[in-house]
Amino acid sequence: MKWRVILEPDVETNDWAVWCPELPGCVSAGTTQEEVLSNIQEAIELYLQPEPVELLPGAVICEVTVG
Repeated sequence: MKWRVILEPDVETNDWAVWCPELPGCVSAGTTQEEVLSNIQEAIELYLQPEPVELLPGAVICEVTVG
């Protein structure tokens, strides 16, 4: 799956910041564009990992498709 990411240079440190607009709070940084792209790829993978969910007895888990 492809995700849009925004790379922004920091003029004071010459580092890069990167964030994914579709995933609020999914951000990273690095010293080169190559490093920052690798870092945000890892951040997205971690962001998308499902959290364990504690369910009440009788609860049902379903999936829906949107779009």
